[in-house]
Amino acid sequence: MSQAMTANPELTAVSEQDRRQKLELNKLQKRLRREVGQAIADFSMIEAGDKVMCCLSGGKDSYAMLDILLNLQKSAPVDFELIAVNLDQKQPGFPEHVLPEYLKSLGIEYHIIEKDTYSIVKEKVPEGKTTCGLCSRLRRGILYNFAEEHGVTKIALGHHRDDMLETLFLNMFYGGKLKSMPPVLHSDDGRNTVIRPLAYAREKDIARYASLREYPIIPCNLCGSQENLQRQVIKDMFQHWDKQHPGRLETMFRALCNVEPSHLADPNLYDFKEGKRLGGKRQAVQTASPEPDYGRLDVLNL
Repeated sequence: MSQAMTANPELTAVSEQDRRQKLELNKLQKRLRREVGQAIADFSMIEAGDKVMCCLSGGKDSYAMLDILLNLQKSAPVDFELIAVNLDQKQPGFPEHVLPEYLKSLGIEYHIIEKDTYSIVKEKVPEGKTTCGLCSRLRRGILYNFAEEHGVTKIALGHHRDDMLETLFLNMFYGGKLKSMPPVLHSDDGRNTVIRPLAYAREKDIARYASLREYPIIPCNLCGSQENLQRQVIKDMFQHWDKQHPGRLETMFRALCNVEPSHLADPNLYDFKEGKRLGGKRQAVQTASPEPDYGRLDVLNL
């Protein structure tokens, strides 16, 4: 064998590369599985009997989330159900076959919701303006209603640690609020509960894991190519910090989980006269509401 390997140095290099990639994939999977499991435990995201709806966009984050949740489901101490749901927003050139083929290969129950929100966004948002706000509101309303209609108890979104930090800075810089994405959001009426199992996971780990897993990534043609998005500005700043100051993002996220109301300035969180903590403003997810009429809705239960 050594003679054959000596005679084929290129084959040897490929074999060594494959071995390293398998080791790296195994290491990343264990890390992500540990982080997702810890987030689920810390924030009581999934309980016995839950029906969890994994919202898939075709991006790296939602693929990784479904992958890890399926992996955890096999050894979780409680039984819970997983279904996958994708909202086909009828973007031009959207490869409709990709997600159904991928999900069918997993053997998981999945649903494709077909709704032309693309045309609505293009009609309502002036050229050159950011489309993400309206697009996300329409998407959330459709998915929340679908969840209620199908007995879903938890709606899982693929937001990760970096998304939460970016949202914190976006709200501070542009919204004047100290507010982020919480790991769990409950609606006031109890109709919808949103969970973010990737809350402890780093985006760069997810990106590398997705690359090694070779997910069939689907780009967003509606907003992915927009330049100068506020979130992209924050993302670029974080990437610079991560290179120049390793560990800064980790410290920032620890701060997000370690808030001292008495050392801020919100009288809704702290009674400065009496020196007592208050309940504050309860944050809740927008409940599912009747959708505006924008055409025929086809739900394919495949």
